[in-house]
Amino acid sequence: MYELISIVSVGMCAAGLMLALIELYFAFIDHTIEPWSRRFFIRFFSVMTLCAAASLIFESLYNVPGHRVAAQVFLYVESLFSSLLMPMLTLYLLHCGKESWRKNPLLDIVLLLWTVYFVLLSVTQFTDFIYYFEPDNVYHRGPWYPVLLVPPVLIMAVNLIALLRRKQRLTARQFNAFLVYILLPAAGMVVQMLFFGLPFIVFASALAAGGMFLLILRDQSEQQMRQQRELARQRASILVLQMRPHFIYNVMMSIYYLCKQDADKAQQVILDFTSYLRQNFTAIAREDTVPFTEELEHTRAYLAVEQVRFEGKLFVTFDTPHTQFHIPPLTLQPIVENAVKHGVDPELDPLRITISTRATPQGSLITVADNGPGFTAADNDQPHVALHNIHERLESMLGGYMSIVSPPGGGTEVTVFVPD
Repeated sequence: MYELISIVSVGMCAAGLMLALIELYFAFIDHTIEPWSRRFFIRFFSVMTLCAAASLIFESLYNVPGHRVAAQVFLYVESLFSSLLMPMLTLYLLHCGKESWRKNPLLDIVLLLWTVYFVLLSVTQFTDFIYYFEPDNVYHRGPWYPVLLVPPVLIMAVNLIALLRRKQRLTARQFNAFLVYILLPAAGMVVQMLFFGLPFIVFASALAAGGMFLLILRDQSEQQMRQQRELARQRASILVLQMRPHFIYNVMMSIYYLCKQDADKAQQVILDFTSYLRQNFTAIAREDTVPFTEELEHTRAYLAVEQVRFEGKLFVTFDTPHTQFHIPPLTLQPIVENAVKHGVDPELDPLRITISTRATPQGSLITVADNGPGFTAADNDQPHVALHNIHERLESMLGGYMSIVSPPGGGTEVTVFVPD
């Protein structure tokens, strides 16, 4: 029976060590997690690896004659490193709650309790009151053994109360991550007290740490995605607010002259320009995608104004039978505006733009093609810089993409893909 317990104990410690090493490896290679959190988990898993390694060595030496001193040393190392994980957890809880650890009452209490535990654990090595080893390397708990458990139990209780009080400051996944790591090792401690000889705490701690890491990692990944979407929305807002002043000036001057030459056309330009402005400013408040029909209406209003300004120099063809999909606001219109800006030239042939859409098995394709001069080395990639914001929003919001092709002979074709 003892040999079976010994085999199970060594197996549990080996499993705990393997988990800790895997967690440490992923903490090292994962650069998507916040830098402070990454450094914390590298240290946290390093301590856990040392704890699990010491536990494995202790279980391998336990009850083997002639190794009493070594077994006692490794049990001490295991207990010390295991206890270090609790104040480290408190420190990370303060970090996630946006609190400073300096002169923080919570951390002071936890460190005081840990110091008491450290003193008791150290004194234990020279007395028989808490635990001791017989000369033949058999471990025994002393009459004062429960006293040694009081500080770590209190630290767990303090951490749990602190977590519950800070629930509103944490995300749901952060709260669950801390809860898992507090409760699972606590359950392991209770089981280990009931079933003496099996290292449940080591295995439970390694398992809980992995769960905590995965929950924190997923939470930070989603936070980064939300930040990227917010950044894209802010960039779209800046794009709207930075509308070219000369464009507005030229439109107003065109309306001024049209009022005498063609009052009806002037009214239509005012209506189109108003629609264009309304769509632009509405886009600022939009955080999600919009129906393609709205973006198409926005683009039509813009082109109607520009065709009055560049009468006889700008022609547009729409081939858009497929419109039942969504795109980020300010996607199509800036692409078309970029084509007009770089394609209309009084000294060149009229600019002809074709806007088309089609459905594919994977999603929707939008194509904006023109016969303009295209891009050259002298452009210094300015058109690409202007369209980079659209590409970022497509990728972050929908997982789509945008490609630009400009053959040496002239002309430009911009393709937008929106997955289903």
